[in-house]
Amino acid sequence: MDPSYAQKIGVNNKELLISQPNFAEEALEITDHLVASGALDIIVVDSLQHLGPRAELEGEMGDYPVGAQARLMSQALRKLTATIHKTNTTCIFINQLREKVGVIFGSPEVTPGGRAFKNFLAQFE
Repeated sequence: MDPSYAQKIGVNNKELLISQPNFAEEALEITDHLVASGALDIIVVDSLQHLGPRAELEGEMGDYPVGAQARLMSQALRKLTATIHKTNTTCIFINQLREKVGVIFGSPEVTPGGRAFKNFLAQFE
């Protein structure tokens, strides 16, 4: 986050709680604790694409545990769903839209982190 840019567009930085964890697991645990506390009305996680699982980030270059991020996001959303409903906290998860290379049939668009967010969105509405 760029605090000076945020201030220019009207954000009061003094009212923000900013956390920059190293791994997706840490970010999602922090999010869960903040939601459970009921102390915040809105929590923004930016961005899902950059929430790398510990196994991926601590592994060797080129190693990528297939589906690790998707499994982690699915588990986190199952855990967060009940807590969000109890506390009435709004959680905003920012993600990116990517394109698969070489797709001929169907949409080449994909969102990182698996399908969990599309499935859980319906539960939050």
